[in-house]
Amino acid sequence: MTSTALRSGPPRRTVLVGGIGVRSAFGAGLAVLTDGVLAGRPAFAPVERFGTARYRADRAATGPGSPRLADQLVAVLAEAGALSAPDDHRHPYADEELLLALHGDRRAGPVAAEVGGRTGLHPRVYTGACVAASSAVADAAALIASGRRERVVVAAGYLVEPDTFAVFDAGRALARDGAVRPFSLGRQGMLLGDAAVAVVLESEPALRRRGGTALAELAGWARTGDAFHVCRPHPDGTGLARAVHGALARAGAAPAAIGYVNANGAGSTLGDLAEAAALRGVFPAGTPPVSSTKSVHGHALEASALLELAATVGALRAGALPVNAGWQAPDPDCPLDLVLDRPRPAAPAPALALTVNAAFGGANTALLLAPA
Repeated sequence: MTSTALRSGPPRRTVLVGGIGVRSAFGAGLAVLTDGVLAGRPAFAPVERFGTARYRADRAATGPGSPRLADQLVAVLAEAGALSAPDDHRHPYADEELLLALHGDRRAGPVAAEVGGRTGLHPRVYTGACVAASSAVADAAALIASGRRERVVVAAGYLVEPDTFAVFDAGRALARDGAVRPFSLGRQGMLLGDAAVAVVLESEPALRRRGGTALAELAGWARTGDAFHVCRPHPDGTGLARAVHGALARAGAAPAAIGYVNANGAGSTLGDLAEAAALRGVFPAGTPPVSSTKSVHGHALEASALLELAATVGALRAGALPVNAGWQAPDPDCPLDLVLDRPRPAAPAPALALTVNAAFGGANTALLLAPA
């Protein structure tokens, strides 16, 4: 558990990760995702779910076939321990909430209604931008830390489909060479990826009462807004740096306590530069090891932050740091300590892991995880 020596504000309850369910392009389960990100094995392949002949790019990280998002979400909720069984209306706590991050289009409402009807949970929907899931995590953690809830479930989902693929392709945001190369010279952009993820956050007494085992502690969280540009990040990364400092203050920790950063690192020219500037600002003497797991599982839009939280928990439990795949050559404007070629041993506990996300409109989030 984290120290309270530097923590500001009133005492709060510890927030624990009590369960995780995952579906990604690597397959089903946290172990499969962890193996994929540690191997640095990109899951990108030509899209078969719909035609791509008219687009500049043709690759994404997708699972087989054309699954239904509601089905995937119910499956990961069951895997995370949020349900007694799939399609069972019973769940452990009468006041349990489901914070559900979905792509903000006309389908979000029907998907949320179906998931709620099949599980008995009452979803509160978060949409819009790539920090939807991490914003939901921050809200869930605040509810538990303040004593207003014993347990909150956060779930998120996005499956690669033609509408968003067309939008990002038209905006020249997708990498034409079929690879995501965070912080590398020659990077061409992002690639989309499938994700359905559920994370159970709960207090220590709640976990103890049900005889559960914590996977990690959510030690700190924060979010900020740049208000700089509708699409471009602040070039100095000031908003993201403030988010990291806010998460550290909540955790009562100093930057030196961070032993790994799972970066936003989408492979965009301006985004990676701004993030590198933010990390240099937080760690002026040199960054801890950094990688972006988007380099292997792709960008899952509203679900991306929850997928990356799961990958970071998996790495902490494995005691190894994921590879920053796709890297070709150093970018002198991104002087980070990147994990290249093979996984690196994680720092001994109690080193913290930081996962950060940034979105259009200047939204930034930072989540700090501690080993359980």
